[in-house]
Formats: sequence, C-alpha cells, structure tokens
Amino acid sequence: MMSLVTRFAPSPTGELHLGSAYSAWTGWHRAREAGGTFLVRIEDIDIRRCKRQFETAILADLQWLGFGWDGEIRRQSEHFADYGKALDALDAQGLIYPCFCSRADIAASAGAPHGTIQGPLHGPDGPLYPGTCRSLSPAERRERLVAGHEHCLRLDAGRAAAQAGPYRFLDESRGWIEGDPLLLGDVVIARKDTPTSYHLSVVVDDHLQGVTLVTRGEDVLPSTHVHGLLQKLLSYETPRYAHHRLLTDAAGRRFAKRDRAMTIRAMREQGLSPEQVVARALAEAGVVV
Repeated sequence: MMSLVTRFAPSPTGELHLGSAYSAWTGWHRAREAGGTFLVRIEDIDIRRCKRQFETAILADLQWLGFGWDGEIRRQSEHFADYGKALDALDAQGLIYPCFCSRADIAASAGAPHGTIQGPLHGPDGPLYPGTCRSLSPAERRERLVAGHEHCLRLDAGRAAAQAGPYRFLDESRGWIEGDPLLLGDVVIARKDTPTSYHLSVVVDDHLQGVTLVTRGEDVLPSTHVHGLLQKLLSYETPRYAHHRLLTDAAGRRFAKRDRAMTIRAMREQGLSPEQVVARALAEAGVVV
C-alpha cells in the first residue's frame, strides 16, 4: 500500500492565523496517524508580496505548535525550471496562448453584453476572462510579442478539455467529482512577472513531491477542477483530496492574515500554550479527536 504523503503549503505574505493553524494540523495529523510523511512547501512565487521574514515566522509557528515536518522545505521560487518544463509540455500541445490584456481591459469587458467575446461569463469567483486574446491571429500575436508588449500566458480551456477528455477526482467528504474543465475559464498559467502561476506550480509540486493526499480549505475546491485537468494533460497521477471547512469569526468572516488578534504569534504573546491554540482551532472547526 502506498505511503500517505500530505503537505502544508503557505504563502509567506503574512503570519499564520487560527485558520491556517487548523489547515496545517489537518495535513500533519493525517500523516502522523497513518505513519506517513508531512511536507512543508513555501509557495512564494508572488515576488512582490512574499517576504522572507514571514516565512521565518511561519516556520517558527509550526515548530511551536508541534507540527514538525519531514525532509527539506521546498520553496517554489527555487524551482522555476520545473514549472518551465511543464509549461513547455502544454505549449507543445498547443494549449496556451499569450494574453496582452491589462486588468483594466478585463474589468471593462465585464460591462459588455453577456456571452459576447468581450462579455462576462461567470465562474465561482465572478466574471471569467472573456477570451479576447484567444482570437488573435498568429501574426497579431507575433507582432505584439516582437514589440515587447507585456503579457501573461493562459490555458485555452476549451482546447484543453477536448485534449484531456473526461476526468474526475476524489474528495473524501464529497465522493467522486466529475471535472469541469471550463469552470474557471482560461486561467493564467504563467504570470506577467513570474514564469508560472499558482495552478501550474501546485500541480507540478504535488507530482514531484509524491503527494498522495491534498488537505486544504474548501475555498480552493473550484481550483481542483483546473488541477485535475492539468494532471490529465501532463500525465500525472491525481492525488486524493480533503477540502476542509474554513474557520470564521463571530460575523461569519473567515480568518485572514489581516486579523492580527487571530495570529499564532498574538495568541502566544497572550500566554496561550501550543496545546491551547490547537484545541481552540479544533473546537472552532468542530473536530473531536
């Protein structure tokens, strides 16, 4: 039987809070109870927002909470070559295209009539990219690229869906879910300032690190449809998923890095012990162990 491998993959854009402590506990606990492997990965491809001091604080909080990890920490910023190989494989299949639209261009398209090439098609998080640059001719693309126009790379979701065919993934609490390759539209696969994206990096990392169970918040469930699609296109094994509930405050807002009072550091400074912090996180999540 394959050994269980889980991971906790924070972005160092702030300190850990109670919700992220619960997420870390989930992966750590599942690995430890199965005698498996718990990995820590730093998702720091956002070079403008990610700070090394936050990474240091995150790792210190994990150690203080007792969530020891196995092996070396993988930092995404050190592995752009891995993502480049996957990007080349998608490009070789004719599945990506350069997008020259600015955020203002995309925002303006949201006001166009529904369903037109400029109009808003909606996904779980709002309007999807309308595919403006997908319709550019090869000559137009070359002209803009040669001129040095700033651009990102997008996945042609329609062509990718046809290439991949049907796929599905298993969520432990929801059962088998049929993949919807068009759910998030033509997602960014490499950003303007970074030669990769969240979607591409996480799929490549999970594959290279041999992750067999992905534990993460239910807010990322829509993205799993994209990740399953990329796994099929890149001939990767699809791990199992456990999308857990998000912790929220009394007003129903989920905890975030901006909530200073809910950070692990703040609770530590208040005199709480690691056991008390973990117990509070589990109580908020309704988990009994």
